[in-house]
Amino acid sequence: MVEAVTIKGAGLDGGDTPCKLLVVDDQPHILEAIQLLLKPEGYGLEMVRTPALALEAMTRESFDGILVDLNYTRDTTSGQEGLELVARIREVDAQVPIVVMTAWGNIELAVEAMRRGAGDFIQKPWENARLLNILRTQMELYRSQRRTQWLEAENRILRAPGAPDFIASAPAMRPVVETMARIGPSDANVLITGEHGTGKEVVAQTLHRLSARATHTLVAVNTGALPEGTFESELFGHVKGAFTDARADRIGRFELANNGTLFLDEIANIPVRQQAKLLRVLETGEMERVGSSKTQRVNVRMLSATNAELRGECAAGRFREDLLFRLNTVEISLPPLRDRREDIPSLTAHFMARHSARYRRPLQGLEPAALQQMLQYSWPGNVRELDHTIERAVLMARGERIDAGDLGLQMQRSGSTQSLDDMDLETVEAILIRKALARANGNVSHAADALGLSRGALYRRIEKYGL
Repeated sequence: MVEAVTIKGAGLDGGDTPCKLLVVDDQPHILEAIQLLLKPEGYGLEMVRTPALALEAMTRESFDGILVDLNYTRDTTSGQEGLELVARIREVDAQVPIVVMTAWGNIELAVEAMRRGAGDFIQKPWENARLLNILRTQMELYRSQRRTQWLEAENRILRAPGAPDFIASAPAMRPVVETMARIGPSDANVLITGEHGTGKEVVAQTLHRLSARATHTLVAVNTGALPEGTFESELFGHVKGAFTDARADRIGRFELANNGTLFLDEIANIPVRQQAKLLRVLETGEMERVGSSKTQRVNVRMLSATNAELRGECAAGRFREDLLFRLNTVEISLPPLRDRREDIPSLTAHFMARHSARYRRPLQGLEPAALQQMLQYSWPGNVRELDHTIERAVLMARGERIDAGDLGLQMQRSGSTQSLDDMDLETVEAILIRKALARANGNVSHAADALGLSRGALYRRIEKYGL
């Protein structure tokens, strides 16, 4: 049984986010005593009673520290369960501080736990001041290291050519930035996941800029918009006479991206029959143009993106599991804009500067009421919708600053109660598409079928309305 206690309060580093501590002990009175001690200190606590539940909790969220007892009900004296848990925690997270709890007579176990990766130990029954001091020291050091790593990662990304388009200061984006900084310079294939409009292509562009391939071409392909009949020709090229309309040789996207990066967006929409051909290129680096028997070698780094749950697609037989393994050497999951609201002011300023220059409409910024409305809005279309909203507001602004009325967000928030008589055709169409996508859990193919549209036609409308 998991007892989760979230404690509101300032973080130990002076920020607004409380330090999160995972406590593992099979004795209810120990957990209660720790809660009573740490609650006034502003910790966020999750308390579990078995090693298995501790590891399960680590799959759901990250912690700033873990307080681990060494003895459990399976063997209350040897401490082996606790030692095994310390080792398993280190396999999951090499940096999170671990503090072990042990009885007076088991100091040798504490030493062994530190050899396996624990940072410190506390004896039972503990002194409150000592336990607080150990936890504070371990967790402040960890957070300091994380802040340093974050700043180094952010600086590497911002120094990349063209990187000012990448804006990510919100806490929810820190894992994204840290991962990008680590794997950007490599040739690892990366799968970028997230809802529509979260900025997956911007991440792909930034990864390319960080890589040794930055001087070569980044070729982006929206695979969801490719008709199945032209898929092979688009990716692999064709020779003259390969089919009725093949009046000349054509270079495919893989050749165009040779020695550079190929970004395949909406990867989940590739027809199953074509997935085997893509897999072969990724495994061997070899391909043939349609209608040719000449094998060519290509050297590309593969970046791909989807809003679909590919593991579920594999289970349903719509996506090859072996192809998924090839695509996601590393997976980067982008949070929706509603989970990174701290970035809204910076993103707004970026989009406003761009659209003001494009439309020659010099503006002085936003009225406070406009910014407040943007911070409260749910942004179902994410960053793409924010971009389109600011573009519209720049065009519609009547004064030197954008006000709340220029944003057009009130209608979208209350659209469910607004009469159709008050809407134009485009507004109704955008609402219907948004609802269809929601019912289809973001699957564009299913939404297109429900709306009676082709997949390509729906993609054009999604882009048009910033959904």
